[in-house]
Amino acid sequence: MLDELGVQSIEVPMVETTPGPDAARLPEVLRAASFDWITVTSPEAASVFIDGWKAAGKPDVRIGVVGKGTGKVLEATREPALRPQFTPSVANAEHMGPELPLIEGGTNRVLYPSSAKASTVLQEGLERRGFDVVRLNTYNTVTVKEIEAETLEIARRARVVAIASPSALKAWVSHVGQDRAEEMTIACIGSTSARAAEKLGLPNVLFPEHPGLEKFVETIYEASVVVGQE
Repeated sequence: MLDELGVQSIEVPMVETTPGPDAARLPEVLRAASFDWITVTSPEAASVFIDGWKAAGKPDVRIGVVGKGTGKVLEATREPALRPQFTPSVANAEHMGPELPLIEGGTNRVLYPSSAKASTVLQEGLERRGFDVVRLNTYNTVTVKEIEAETLEIARRARVVAIASPSALKAWVSHVGQDRAEEMTIACIGSTSARAAEKLGLPNVLFPEHPGLEKFVETIYEASVVVGQE
């Protein structure tokens, strides 16, 4: 999408995933309990959930996803049971918690398979409404330790950095250094990553009002235009 807009880019993975402490428990929990909803909040969480769901024998589930990107991972399986049945009005945990529908006659139980580093915003939002939330930390994100020196040097010369998660942002700063990161314009996918950037003291932060891939690309493009005029 950036190529189509004439924006030259280089992709440099900053984080990789590892099994979380609760990964092995996911199939067992799915077999043992009934849930009104499974809340899935990232593409990686969706991929891990798919594996656990299959290992559990493909039980009936009702899935809510935080946004379209996460939903596409589930839809790509072509499994009818994994087709998302709810997406919040804005793709973030702050909106998903208050908006997830209560199921009449249901158990009020929610299974939340997440990253070990995920915040408690969604869990707390659901619990305030009376949901019983079972959170499983099914995966973790860790900083990529080794990046090819030539690739990193090219990336360090960029004036705009596109960030899709707080973990990737922290890893980026650790690789390029605080001083260099502060000189760059940080184009974030949404408010969660933007808040992380501000906490790290990065002054030039842009993010779309409504999260999503298309809006993310627009933000990156706008940032590239602005720095090109400087």
